[in-house]
Amino acid sequence: QVYTLKIANGDEIVAKITAESDTTYTVVRPLTVVPGPQGINMMNSLFTADPDKNVTINKLQVSVIAPSREEVCDSYLEATTGIKPVRSSKILMG
Repeated sequence: QVYTLKIANGDEIVAKITAESDTTYTVVRPLTVVPGPQGINMMNSLFTADPDKNVTINKLQVSVIAPSREEVCDSYLEATTGIKPVRSSKILMG
């Protein structure tokens, strides 16, 4: 399952949650949602981290968490694996 997390600074992060504790979420390949002139894009949340390693997010920094919409999940899959889902994305451009 792919989730969208709204972080305290206003950023939206899309990622798969691999583990959860009382104080943290452990995610894989987090992408930050970035609005662009032709729609919404996703870019790496951490440029200098190893993309294959899990990332820990402090729950105190998360204001909202929800399952991502289907087209967001499709775009996340394509961005992180290169696999293009059969459905076409209507809101995400990158």
